[in-house]
Amino acid sequence: MPTPHLETVKMDELDCWRIRHNGAEVLVAQQGAHIFSYQPAGAKPVIWPNDQAVFKAGKGIRTGVPVCWPWFGVFDRNPQSVKAMRQSDQPAGAHGFARTAIWTLAGVEDNRVELVLPAPAGGFPDWPHQVDLKMSILLDEQLHIRLTSHNRGTDTVTISQALHSYFAVSDVRKVQVEGLDGLDYIDTADGWVTKQQAGALHFAAETDRIYLDTPAQLNIVDQGWQRRIQLTSEGSKSTVIWNPWTERAKAFDDMADDGWQGMLCIETANVLDDVVALAPGASHTMGVSIASLPL
Repeated sequence: MPTPHLETVKMDELDCWRIRHNGAEVLVAQQGAHIFSYQPAGAKPVIWPNDQAVFKAGKGIRTGVPVCWPWFGVFDRNPQSVKAMRQSDQPAGAHGFARTAIWTLAGVEDNRVELVLPAPAGGFPDWPHQVDLKMSILLDEQLHIRLTSHNRGTDTVTISQALHSYFAVSDVRKVQVEGLDGLDYIDTADGWVTKQQAGALHFAAETDRIYLDTPAQLNIVDQGWQRRIQLTSEGSKSTVIWNPWTERAKAFDDMADDGWQGMLCIETANVLDDVVALAPGASHTMGVSIASLPL
């Protein structure tokens, strides 16, 4: 009997799906439309396999590709146009609400899966806007992820967002990221000062940077595993690169103290001046294609 393209699985409290194609496999949770595993045929995992990740209702999963929407990061650090969309005096959680919402399976066609998060009547709690979300996941020789926001309301809606991707690396201290040379970035680990990248990015301390006007293609070059993770983005001109390093990692209850060594976040994003203003009837797609290639 042939392997099914899609099957249901359970991870602790969360309903999930397994997608297979030509020996490659993706796992995605219904909560958050959250991809938490991607392994090409015969290759090492591309998504960081965090053995401390928690699969609980209402809690974000610390690995894979969390969907940060309709704001990114700490709410108060967002531009005023994004903050004005929320209507509540209560504190806002980081990264928005889409990553813990329950999405609906909208369609399956061979190796493509579509999940949707339609806006309820009157909009979402504390965020009263008629913006529908669709996540498209296509598995072929690469993993293609597309997040589409569609404004079916009568007012312009401004969002920030990210596909907060955790990638598996042999040792973050021995990898480099190519494609950033000469770019300005905001160093949020150093007082939000603007700096300029010189050459490839290497890692020797906690890193939390927002790169501006980034190109469509970036590469994680991993000599230890003799591979290149190639990222090709669309609908995004900003990229967040993060590794918590030693002290920050110890503060997480869903990450081993040395977990930082084997992971690197490169997040396809629309943040700061790259936020998205959706006019009535307009749509915007932000996406990334992920390929694991030999060096």
